[in-house]
Amino acid sequence: MKRLNDTITIRVLKTTEDMRLVQQLEETIWGMGSIPIHQTLTAVKNGGLMIGAFDEEKLVGFSYGFAGYKNNEVYLCSHMLGIHPEYQLRGIGKKLKDMQLIIAKEMGYNLITWTFDPLESRNAYLNVSKLYGVVDTYIENCYGEMEGGLNAGLPTDRLQIEWWINSERVENKWMPKDFNYEQPFQITISEHNYPLLIEPYIFEPTQEGYELPIPSNIQDIKTIDPELALNWRLQTRKIMQQLFSEGYALVAVRKTDDPVNYYQFVKKSTIPLHLKGQLHDY
Repeated sequence: MKRLNDTITIRVLKTTEDMRLVQQLEETIWGMGSIPIHQTLTAVKNGGLMIGAFDEEKLVGFSYGFAGYKNNEVYLCSHMLGIHPEYQLRGIGKKLKDMQLIIAKEMGYNLITWTFDPLESRNAYLNVSKLYGVVDTYIENCYGEMEGGLNAGLPTDRLQIEWWINSERVENKWMPKDFNYEQPFQITISEHNYPLLIEPYIFEPTQEGYELPIPSNIQDIKTIDPELALNWRLQTRKIMQQLFSEGYALVAVRKTDDPVNYYQFVKKSTIPLHLKGQLHDY
């Protein structure tokens, strides 16, 4: 168990009652159906990992992952991370991921993966600028059409994080230094006073790095101007897929006080992702 402050602690969840608490919190956070207890309980008994954050006896956050296997690589698929709305922006998500990293290493994992909405720049900031993951995979409409909650209204596109927990990138908190980021994408303001992306007529990525503006609060745009939100989805989908196809990866988020934050892309080959004591081809 790890203490965050005077009242909040983090511990691994293993029991049926633990899984029931997670179910209740899922419904509070996302307003949709929860994962069956028999599934989560089976997963944590077979290479999976469920971690909870508690305010005294109240579960206020959790992370859930199960064992994955692809291309001869065993990894932890971190499927969910959720924080109670009243406890968000307190650093609990970061603490849950830190504990996940520690325990996953003890379990023998080198890689943890998960997905997130490409337009949720706050999540992106945590994933790449605070946890030092990298992204070079874009999944169109990953879960199909979802109704209700935060996922309603847009194709469920996702970016897939690779978190190489034994790499120099993670262990030494590696970030690009003295990189020149081109800014070919501009923004203007829509009739509802939200940012509107202006693309260049031709975009052929060849430079050292690029910055792509992303709304700082896509949920507000979805509520007030759903057509604009859809435009952001489709435009950024095309741009990110092009960058990834040319060998770039999302490596950092530059936060601003403007209505957009900036995703920073560099060539993936420049990022030190090899494991300690060996080289790894990516």
